Amino acid sequence: MLRGMVGRGSRNDGGGPAAVTLAVGQEELLLDRAVRDVISAARAGDPDTDVRELTAPDLRPGTLAELTSPSLFAERKVVVVRQAQDLAADAVKDVKGYLTAPAEEISLVLVHAGGVKGKGLLDAARKAGAVEVACPKMTKPADRLGFVRGEFRALGRSATPAACQALVDAIGGDLRELASACAQLSSDIEGTIDDEVVARYYTGRAEASSFAVADRAVEGRAADALEALRWALSTGVAPVLVTSALAQGVRAVGKLAGAPGGMRPADLARELGMPPWKIDRARQQARGWSADGVATALRAVADADAAVKGGGYDPGYALERAVITIAHARR
Repeated sequence: MLRGMVGRGSRNDGGGPAAVTLAVGQEELLLDRAVRDVISAARAGDPDTDVRELTAPDLRPGTLAELTSPSLFAERKVVVVRQAQDLAADAVKDVKGYLTAPAEEISLVLVHAGGVKGKGLLDAARKAGAVEVACPKMTKPADRLGFVRGEFRALGRSATPAACQALVDAIGGDLRELASACAQLSSDIEGTIDDEVVARYYTGRAEASSFAVADRAVEGRAADALEALRWALSTGVAPVLVTSALAQGVRAVGKLAGAPGGMRPADLARELGMPPWKIDRARQQARGWSADGVATALRAVADADAAVKGGGYDPGYALERAVITIAHARR
């Protein structure tokens, strides 16, 4: 969704996209959506809107003036300039000049990676009142989880927190694949989408995830954990991701075991810094664990982590040994 302020770079007639839109960031899916939204808004008002997309090397001195010059037919046009941070000095000068007096029937979209490079152009577009769309790279699991929730909301569908987490665990960090999965589930499933539905649709990938290995290990299911581990490694899951998931799983059990008794799930979630949905899962997994067992499991994870980061000859063997130790550490 576009967000920004009305100014010289924005249309104020309630119809069509802004005169200038600034899409800033490095998340390709979000950048593409920002461009698509402008084009869709323009074509909603004029289906014959002409769209011209250029990269930085394409924008030579005079090119922008040619593309935005008045037309005898007063046609609406969308001009998209990608990699705007890489524009040559002469091209930047042309764009800055255009920003002072944007053409009536033209919608200019500047796609910029952000950062220091090309910051002068960013500042000029913002000063001109461009509508800015933030498209930051989503590197944190919480960001990707929020993205999935937002996708389901935008599609008008209800998905449980556990389902959203399961989808992120199964798919990983590729936003295009996550968006596609949300769309497919929304199209195929009636009613609330839960984690069982996600597992049914993405069982191959979910089984290969590092979190599936960790879940089975802390639940004491050694054979199932080994099966999931071997499948994960055979499908390209990095050993370091498995040790990270094992560490998270064991620490969650340890946190819950040491938490005050009688607390409500919401209060416990705040106390432990865990999402509420994870409290229920961790409670089930924590059954049968003792303080000594948690300590043994944490040592096994530390040994495996050292091995997969160069301290051992066979990361796969180190992970198998850790999984067995963790599963057996549960009483």
